[in-house]
Amino acid sequence: MSRQIQVTFDAQDPRALSIFWRDVLGYVHPSPPGVDLPDGADPLAAWDDFLEQMKVPESQRNSSSAVEDPDGDGPRLFFQQVPEDKVAKNRVHLDVRAAPGLKGDERMAALEAECERLVALGATRVRRFEPDAWQSVGFIVMTDPEGNEFCLD
Repeated sequence: MSRQIQVTFDAQDPRALSIFWRDVLGYVHPSPPGVDLPDGADPLAAWDDFLEQMKVPESQRNSSSAVEDPDGDGPRLFFQQVPEDKVAKNRVHLDVRAAPGLKGDERMAALEAECERLVALGATRVRRFEPDAWQSVGFIVMTDPEGNEFCLD
């Protein structure tokens, strides 16, 4: 029997990092427990109201955040606040499949266009790896706003 997974990020600012990854992946913020949001309602505003009603101290309201695939296919991403900064390379990273099925110049052009979009969202471009017929179809290494490495693949 298979299992579902959740990918957890340690973060300085969970809410901001969840917004970044929401926009990268086309994910959504879930609504608070027991809250049915009308179409078009802002889930983050609903969370603000929920946490206030639950009397969560303001200093703890950004201790975590999450985003989910609206189609239910991809893993849930959870962001938890930690006191320490990121100090080393990730041992695990995400590959964002931005050009599935494309090859050569067409693939790299699609990756470059997506890279430009993600830089505008706060990502940093690290390095481009060119296609190599026997080893790689080409990809771009990037970091999110908190320095977590990921690849545009």
